[in-house]
Amino acid sequence: MLIVAIAALCLALWAYLIGARGGFWLASVRDEGRPPVPPTWPAVAAVIPARDEAEFIEASVKSLLRQDYLGPLAIIVVDDDSTDATAALARQAGTAAPGNRSVTVVKSHGPPAGWTGKLWALNRGIAAAEAAAVPPQFVWLTDADIAHDPDTLSWLVAQSRTGGTVLTSLMAKLRCESWAERVHVPAFIFFFQMLYPFRWVCQPTARTAAAAGGCMLVEAQALREIGGIESLRNDLIDDCALARRLKKRGPIWLGLTERVRSLRPYAGLDEVRSMISRTAYAQLGYSPIELVGTVAGMSLLFLVPPLLALFAEGAARWMGLAAFLAMALAFQPVLRFYRRSPLWGLCLPVIGLLYTLYTLDSAYRHARRRGGQWKGRVHADAPSLQ
Repeated sequence: MLIVAIAALCLALWAYLIGARGGFWLASVRDEGRPPVPPTWPAVAAVIPARDEAEFIEASVKSLLRQDYLGPLAIIVVDDDSTDATAALARQAGTAAPGNRSVTVVKSHGPPAGWTGKLWALNRGIAAAEAAAVPPQFVWLTDADIAHDPDTLSWLVAQSRTGGTVLTSLMAKLRCESWAERVHVPAFIFFFQMLYPFRWVCQPTARTAAAAGGCMLVEAQALREIGGIESLRNDLIDDCALARRLKKRGPIWLGLTERVRSLRPYAGLDEVRSMISRTAYAQLGYSPIELVGTVAGMSLLFLVPPLLALFAEGAARWMGLAAFLAMALAFQPVLRFYRRSPLWGLCLPVIGLLYTLYTLDSAYRHARRRGGQWKGRVHADAPSLQ
């Protein structure tokens, strides 16, 4: 009877996820179509924090310079104590700026105690933008490893003006070419939407709030009203923290896109593990109880159904098989978005196991005071397990 009850629970969980969690699995919230053209194009400042990004910064800045945006656009690159040629390459890219564009490189000189490096760099960049003769009405926060199609900013501003959003964010399309990327990237997007169903994010009355840090257009006045970047200075998952605060000020929007692409490759398993482990335990609020619950939940959702289908008997086997098939079918829209074979859906139990192990690794790193490590920095101000 216990096995039958577990099988029924697995099937019920997948029935809930597919039928009652905002249709997250459909991957249908996208930047398709073009919003109405606003009567005026407001001033925008793009801020790019960059730490040792010589490999990508030039391509990223040039993609901003190629924007077809009709309003004023200032580009501010914040050199976050880089040890490579990041600053020089950003300045070099800026020499090709057209008349209504400018590229400024700012040194971050930080971070001070109580700040993450990225947020301190963003704070410095936004301060530089606000000090301009004409402060921007919108701040476009993007990353140094992100490339944008020429119409990205026009779409973001038009969408924001149409929907009255204080935050409009596009989930950059990650690279999905290497073996490690094919294993992890579609599932990363699937799990992110499971946590934060985009339909719920876009509903003003829903509590769910999230954003994708690679591309966020923020209304400058709303950012000031929440206390600026300083209000989230120690948040490791800063994009979602910003979304939670801004949603209290007005509507936000988040969707998938083909317009915005990540340039950063993940060639091997260790690189992907480090990327995911960096923030997985922070996502759980550094809570051992939530860690146990997450491991149990991931096991019930992804590991138990195929085991039941293989080794159980009778009703338990059929319910396990149904849950496994529901899982594989729910993964298909994201696989189509990334142009991967539908057979990857059958691999989701193994991929789910990997993500569970990365979450445990994240908690282990945190216990050793190595949590949030990125390019030589450790998020040492996170709460301790001791």
